[in-house]
Amino acid sequence: QVQLVESGGGLVQTGGSLRLSCAASGRTFSGYAMGWFRQALGKEREFVAASSRSGGSTYYAHSVKGRFTISRDDAKNTVYLQMNSLKPEDTAVYYCAVGPGATYRFNEYNYWGQGTQVTVSS
Repeated sequence: QVQLVESGGGLVQTGGSLRLSCAASGRTFSGYAMGWFRQALGKEREFVAASSRSGGSTYYAHSVKGRFTISRDDAKNTVYLQMNSLKPEDTAVYYCAVGPGATYRFNEYNYWGQGTQVTVSS
């Protein structure tokens, strides 16, 4: 079965950095878009970043552009999210996802990880 497992979350101070990883198993995801979403307590799931099928194009939410970087290593079936200059408002559970195309629409992704908690202290 397909599994996506996020790791790298934790507690960090404002201005700090974290690198999230999402390792996939059960199938290869080369040729698929990879995305990151997050959900803060009491809020709806929101788009964070996505990488196109080829990895040649990346997309970011306005709130994280310039601070976060998505990357992928298809040989390792892994997608990463480098998060710099973290703010308290970045606190959320972060989920990775795969789908046919890079999009901000969560319902267009096919597989999801279980999520990893990121907490940014002020």
